[in-house]
Amino acid sequence: MRGHIEKRGKDSYSIAISMGRDNTGKYKYQWVSVKGIKKDAEKRLAEMLHQIDNGTFVKPGKTTLADYLEKWLKDYAWPNLAPRTAEGYESIVRQHLIPSLGNIPLTQLKPEHLQQYYSEKLSGGRCDNKGGLSRTTVSHHHTCLHRALKMALKWGLVSRNPAEAVTAPRPQRSDMQTMNEEEAQTFLEAAKKTLHYPLFYMALFTGMRRSELLALRWQDVDLIFYQVHISRSLHHLRDGSIIFRAPKTAKGRRMIALTPSTALMLGKYRENQEATRAMLGIPLKDDDLVFSHFDGKPLLPDTISHAWTKIVEHAGLKHFRLHDARHTHASLLLKQNVHPKIVQERLGHATISTTLDLYSHVAPGLQEAAARRFDEALSPRYNEMADRVRHENEANEKVY
Repeated sequence: MRGHIEKRGKDSYSIAISMGRDNTGKYKYQWVSVKGIKKDAEKRLAEMLHQIDNGTFVKPGKTTLADYLEKWLKDYAWPNLAPRTAEGYESIVRQHLIPSLGNIPLTQLKPEHLQQYYSEKLSGGRCDNKGGLSRTTVSHHHTCLHRALKMALKWGLVSRNPAEAVTAPRPQRSDMQTMNEEEAQTFLEAAKKTLHYPLFYMALFTGMRRSELLALRWQDVDLIFYQVHISRSLHHLRDGSIIFRAPKTAKGRRMIALTPSTALMLGKYRENQEATRAMLGIPLKDDDLVFSHFDGKPLLPDTISHAWTKIVEHAGLKHFRLHDARHTHASLLLKQNVHPKIVQERLGHATISTTLDLYSHVAPGLQEAAARRFDEALSPRYNEMADRVRHENEANEKVY
């Protein structure tokens, strides 16, 4: 039998799992204590056996935080998270967490270790708290560590998540930049003279993410029914590789209705692209990228962002990032009284609360309009009186 359970106390059980024979031929056992009822111990035994079978088992007690984080990156982060997210976590783990906390045994990691780590990263080792990392950056460190330790708890390697008991620095929220109608028109006029005009037009008129635009294929575009289907995103990793990945959430896989002008622009753009590719002897296929180099190779995200910035500067506009095209699309829709649920669906937010939290403050007048409509529904007499008073005030102003 590979494992068995022994009762040790009123609410405690011990699990013993055979780990095979050592060099002397003796059987080795891994012992783990579990608090709770027998079903809890049976569940933990099944989890440990499964981890041993698929190679994710980490021996408790002797494992350092560094050992665990390396295994977490390999067995969980890279297979399950978005590539850029996993890459960012790997950078945080290798450059910060392991050098500062890596030697601490995983089971002995305490909240005070993390609180001290956050304080030192914020201060940069100086008493005046200058020269350290930003609150937003250290907040990312906390998110990474919290997520890793949450998985350690799920795997039964720790009895609690120490990151739950610390006060993490709150990230600094930067002011959202959105173009108004005139600024958007000014930008598009300047962009007409560049090769990336169709891409930036799509960014403003659909609210798609940069990664989604660069991964878009012609088979995803329906120019008859004016629709575009979002089913993947493009990621450029630090090692130079380019990968395509499905959306993280079901809401991310979505259909966006195109405006007639966008469909017309894309139709002309496709005709020009077909003519160019024909001259190169490379026929345009349905699975080819919509936005690419002349030979069909993917465009690099940072190159596109740099091109956007140059156009913004040339147009004499204040600093707008490419991602601000997405914010602009949402804010202009809300100003046109488009229902937030529709805006959520177009942007691919997981919940409508995300949309409302981000954009309710960039549409002036929404609160005032809501208040007036409530009055109109429930207080008709008050509205009549308010209108009468307003008219009287206007008449008095004319007299004086």
